[in-house]
Amino acid sequence: MNSLSVRVARWSARHPWRAIVGWLVFVALCLGAGSAVGTNSAKTADYRVGEAGRAEALAAEAHLERRAAEQVLISSRSGGALDRGAAREAAEELGDRMRALPEVAGVAAPSLSGDRRILMVEVTLKGEERDAKDKVDALVAQTSAVQKKHPALLLEETGSPSISKGVDQQRSDDLALSEAITFPVTLVTLLIVFGSVTMAGIPLLLALSSIAAAVGLSMVVSHVSPDAGVGTNVILMIGLAVGVDYTLFYLKREREERARSGGRLSSEALVELAAATSGRAVVVSGLAVVASTATLYLASDVIFSSLATGTIVVVLVAVASSLTALPALLVKLGQRAERRARRRPARRVRDRSGDSRVWSALLRPAARHPLATLCVSVLALLALVTPLAGLKITEMSRDTHSRDIPAMRVYDRLNEAFPEQRVTHQVVVRAGASRSAEVGAALREAAGRAEADPLFTGASRIRTSSDDRTHTLELKVPYLGNSDQAHDSLDRLRDGILPATVGRIAGAEYGVSGDVARYADYPAHQNGKLPLVLGALLLVTFAMTVYAFRSVVLGLLGVALNLLSAAAALGLLVLVFQGTWAEGLLDFDSTGSIGSRVPLFLFVILFGLSMDYQVFVVSRIREAALAGVPTRQAVLDGIRSSASVVTSAAVVMTTVFASFVFLHIIEMKQIGFVLAAAVLIDAFVVRVMVLPAAMLLLGEASWWPSRPGPRATATAEKRPSSRPAVDVR
Repeated sequence: MNSLSVRVARWSARHPWRAIVGWLVFVALCLGAGSAVGTNSAKTADYRVGEAGRAEALAAEAHLERRAAEQVLISSRSGGALDRGAAREAAEELGDRMRALPEVAGVAAPSLSGDRRILMVEVTLKGEERDAKDKVDALVAQTSAVQKKHPALLLEETGSPSISKGVDQQRSDDLALSEAITFPVTLVTLLIVFGSVTMAGIPLLLALSSIAAAVGLSMVVSHVSPDAGVGTNVILMIGLAVGVDYTLFYLKREREERARSGGRLSSEALVELAAATSGRAVVVSGLAVVASTATLYLASDVIFSSLATGTIVVVLVAVASSLTALPALLVKLGQRAERRARRRPARRVRDRSGDSRVWSALLRPAARHPLATLCVSVLALLALVTPLAGLKITEMSRDTHSRDIPAMRVYDRLNEAFPEQRVTHQVVVRAGASRSAEVGAALREAAGRAEADPLFTGASRIRTSSDDRTHTLELKVPYLGNSDQAHDSLDRLRDGILPATVGRIAGAEYGVSGDVARYADYPAHQNGKLPLVLGALLLVTFAMTVYAFRSVVLGLLGVALNLLSAAAALGLLVLVFQGTWAEGLLDFDSTGSIGSRVPLFLFVILFGLSMDYQVFVVSRIREAALAGVPTRQAVLDGIRSSASVVTSAAVVMTTVFASFVFLHIIEMKQIGFVLAAAVLIDAFVVRVMVLPAAMLLLGEASWWPSRPGPRATATAEKRPSSRPAVDVR
């Protein structure tokens, strides 16, 4: 009763208005600080990994980096033959307007498509690639102005900047839809659990306030760890899930203690009891999520670092709200209930979290036949794991974006009319200035070899830096970036053409960059970091479980169960998303692969979130064992007593994650689906079937090397009561 969580809750319970006002001030300060400093967005250099990243860095140092470009297609509005005279007039006017813009670095001469039906104008932008999407509006305005003056023509704009802007807008619209789905379902679930609008509103309001504070704090933290544009997404997804869960754990325990006391304990005493049990579980769960998520920093990737930062910030804020604002709110609500009880006959609150016929029935197989239940459950999960044998991981490229984005539909027309625009490889070579002529000759030889190869097409371009130390060669490929031919062309270039040409120059540094190189190098970079991250994750999960329950056996069991549930969920993801049978059901176009970030994100986040259920359920079991209940009965009682709250928490968390399946971005769909599946598997299979069966088979060995039963007896001999001193009314 003297732990930090109890002391904080005790202070909040005794000074409820100070705690509530203090929490609101904290949220306001976080938002104010975030608005004042703004978000430090990740730069292009932050995304560089592998050979492509090194090549881009060499080019950037020599001011030869690729710049973002927009393409404007001019065609006949009727779809017939192009009026070339009118099209060239429109192209000239467009070029003049674009050159006058401060955002534009240059405008290329118009190009006519092979079928002579489309004229293309390419506009190169100034500055970094990552900032180009913020400059698109000015270019679109000029395109629209020319369109109005030439109504017989159709002017359409596309390019990486406009596609990125369209993706951002689509993501924003999707998140709004996700929130519209999640909030009502969460509220209904909480209404069913508590039967009170007030009690149901508390978890939701605290979760929303935690999200608001976390958004502000994440903006401040972004100046230490740059935001890759996914921080807010993960804060909304994880914040609502854990925020409601932590509050739910606390609220349910307070109601249990209130029902058990029969009105003899004050609201302050009830809050202290809840803090000493569920409050500790919330703190341990939160620390487990933070510790496991922190392993993402080991991936040395700006996107994973951004995901980790958002998760850590929102979880810490959610834990803080459950220890400060929540006890204060519970005390004020309890005092109001006490005043009502004094005015009219008190009604005993029925404890609905105990034994129930449904949960007794669900636990019956594990209780009566633990070995058979364990074997059948594990075999069923292993069956879900089998599709992992065909797992194909790729980096989701620009070609996988939804065609609901207008710029993507124009992009498809561009690729069809100008196949040489589909893929560009950039070869970067750095050597001493005295070797400039030799490097130039080697690059011309490389270009000649590529010209004779059917995987390449079009004219090449060689550029040289002002100090003659760095050279670049651009080669065109007439295939889409996610095609096998495009990847074959990269392999041909890296493994054959370049080693035989520039590779012969002593001391020369060289590499290949470009979209295909990025998409190939990123998964390779992740695969190299995967053993380190997973090893650290397993170690952290084991250490946190041992710390929470003083049991090495439970630590090993927790790691094994988390691995099993994560692998089963990932296998289910492969079964659904790598095939085409579920495309109509879930509204997606299969890429035949899984996004490269999904598996690692699943393992890390699931290992952390699984600790919510692990800590809450096993804490109830251990609590009973410490009170002298035999392990077998403690397991069954602990799971029954926690069943309703775990079910409610799982429903809320599943709803949050499942809402992301409605998003258009395929990788976000996959993340939402796999996390929702993992939570359901963990809550309804692992915690109801596998965990109780395993603990019943292990018996007293579950607690090794600690022995909760004897220690509880020894403690009871020293103290007259295991209950804390409280005010009895």
